[in-house]
Amino acid sequence: MENSQELTKQIRELAREKNAIILAHNYQIPEVQDLADLTGDSLALSIQASKTDADIIVFCGVHFMAEAASIVCPDKKVIIPVKDAGCAMADMLTADQLRQFKEQHPGVPVVTYVNSSAEVKAESDICCTSANAIQVVKWTKSPQVIMTPDRNLAAWVSLHTDQTIHAWNGYCPIHDELSVEAVKKAIKEHPNAVLMAHPECPRAVLELAHVVRSTSGMLKYAAESSHKEYIVATEIGLLHPLAKQNPGKKFYPASPDMICQDMKKTGLKDILKALEKEEPVVKVEEEIRKRAYKAVERMMQVPRD
Repeated sequence: MENSQELTKQIRELAREKNAIILAHNYQIPEVQDLADLTGDSLALSIQASKTDADIIVFCGVHFMAEAASIVCPDKKVIIPVKDAGCAMADMLTADQLRQFKEQHPGVPVVTYVNSSAEVKAESDICCTSANAIQVVKWTKSPQVIMTPDRNLAAWVSLHTDQTIHAWNGYCPIHDELSVEAVKKAIKEHPNAVLMAHPECPRAVLELAHVVRSTSGMLKYAAESSHKEYIVATEIGLLHPLAKQNPGKKFYPASPDMICQDMKKTGLKDILKALEKEEPVVKVEEEIRKRAYKAVERMMQVPRD
């Protein structure tokens, strides 16, 4: 039976032959993260990949992430190793539903989280990430804003602006189901740890957190902080890069149940097979891609704090 090292070697050799770049989200299994050329947040990975001369992108993540790569890198072939790796949050809002929601709030700009389909992005005025959502909403300078699809991210942003936010009632089940009781249990078990929480968590959890950050923000905070212990309130896949990048520090999950099964579907054999066959391909239809790209492009114009 082929072991991980042999599979990794085969994948890397094949990727070189085909001029392919392998991207892995921070929630992927450790073997996939360790194999990847680039790891990180979904949109940041696509933007980084667009600056390379790779012909093929293998996106180890979920479907909306591969779509984002297709939006940002139209000249590259984008492959997702597991076709049915989806996102429950992204599936909670369709383009038709967004059009109807816009009709209820005429003239109000739409800020859409990148955890959404290409069709939904195409119906939006501007995209945001969990890292820059507050800045993006403020940048619109609109007294009212529609935020989709995550109600928890919208609730977090509303605490930091005077703007009225009309939130779509979507959520990430992994984050939304994290209970205050589970977090308090983790705090009791690790009283000296800093609690880092993702803004996709419910507000009651965020109120307990010492810091609220995106996955990349958590990695940055842990690297720069002098603290030695951390409770991590996001999908457990992030514990791998946190521990890898901070060997002298300890990281604990806020709950061991914070596992996204879709993010765990991709294995080394799936990547090898996808590279060999150069499929499944994810390609966003050009008319939708152009409109979606405008929303992403506007986001990139927003100054960073």
